[in-house]
Amino acid sequence: PYDERCLLRQPQHHKEGALIMKFKQSVKQNQRIERITSHHLIIGIDIAKFKHVARATDYRGIERGSYLVFSNDLEGYEKLYQWMQALMLQFNKTNVIFGVEPTGHYWFNLAFWLKEKLLELVLVNPFQVKRNKENRDNSPTKNDVKDALVIADMVKNGYYSETHIHAEPYRALRQLVGTRDFVTKQVSSVVNQMYRWTDMYFPEFQQVFKDITSKTALATLAEFAHPSDLRHLTVEDVIAGWRKRLKRAGSRKVSAALIHAAQRTAAIPNCVEEAKLSISLLLQQLQMYNDQLNQLEEKMSQLLRSIPTAKLLRTIKGMNDITLATLYSEAGDLGGFTHGNQVLRLAGLHLSENSSGTYKGEVKITKRGRPGLRKLLFMTVFHMVSINPEFRALHQYNKQVKNMKGMKSIMKLCGKLARMLVAMAKKHSVYDINKVTVAA
Repeated sequence: PYDERCLLRQPQHHKEGALIMKFKQSVKQNQRIERITSHHLIIGIDIAKFKHVARATDYRGIERGSYLVFSNDLEGYEKLYQWMQALMLQFNKTNVIFGVEPTGHYWFNLAFWLKEKLLELVLVNPFQVKRNKENRDNSPTKNDVKDALVIADMVKNGYYSETHIHAEPYRALRQLVGTRDFVTKQVSSVVNQMYRWTDMYFPEFQQVFKDITSKTALATLAEFAHPSDLRHLTVEDVIAGWRKRLKRAGSRKVSAALIHAAQRTAAIPNCVEEAKLSISLLLQQLQMYNDQLNQLEEKMSQLLRSIPTAKLLRTIKGMNDITLATLYSEAGDLGGFTHGNQVLRLAGLHLSENSSGTYKGEVKITKRGRPGLRKLLFMTVFHMVSINPEFRALHQYNKQVKNMKGMKSIMKLCGKLARMLVAMAKKHSVYDINKVTVAA
């Protein structure tokens, strides 16, 4: 429900001059409500691709003026600005706050325009909009005009989160990571098509090459695309063909096995030229997508060098450039968080429990947050318990001493990683092994 330009930030609480890292969500909720005063004009905007709808209320929820329909372009934004000024003058308001439901990417242009105008924009959760749509009329009816008023009511009640436009490197990483995910899916699709091709036209190929994307396997498909090209060749002929495409040719044993497989293949007969053309096009696509991945990853590494905390976080064993780029693209500047638990909440890894009376429900993660960040934290910890000695020791301690199940231990370590990342970013410190050790 939260977009890449939105970060949940918590206030810093001080007691006798000391910074208290722990925070309560209820405190932040009260502060959001207290910010809305009688001088505020609250404008809720229902976002769409072409036409937005805006409605305005005061701090008590009384609607002011009639609703406005405006286009998603500069002309429409100016129309919104004039409508806002007229309402502020008519009802004697000195402050204004805009609330939107982040619908896809359609609200980005409006958000940047409001930022240029120094106007405050907050976000409401689409799930909560759906939950609150019957508050006024007790009706399940849903339309753009009604949703705009529901959004304004939610902002008035403090049910919103502040927006934070990330600095350019983080936004650039977000774009590159999204493109890389798309290209990676295309690579998987092409590889699956290659497996399908070999299943039909050279079923024994996968017995010779366990990995169809290995260099020798790809060279074989490029040079000897069909079993009919191999049946009458010698071992030396195959090796000579590999040398055209590889710096180091494959072994004679693999060559002999390949020829033997081609001679006893159960491939689909006929359509040889068409089959060769199909695999040739697939190989070209695979090469193109791999080149694009290399280009994207090189650009991501360049951007990471412009982020000061990236070098610090890279000292953690198990954190590489791809992981860091994805982390920054999802969470932004980690130094902007007050506590690591905010990262967990942003990822939807905070806990929830349904209990009533004597019944105590099972504690689960909410999954109310960014799935990309949630997946990243989980996969990173899963990788680190294998290669990072400190996290592996903590995982074993949780399972053997605390009798935790493996998955529960992984989720607990996700929290530790999140808090560690925020602390390192805020204090500009490197990875300290002594702080990631099993308690004696």
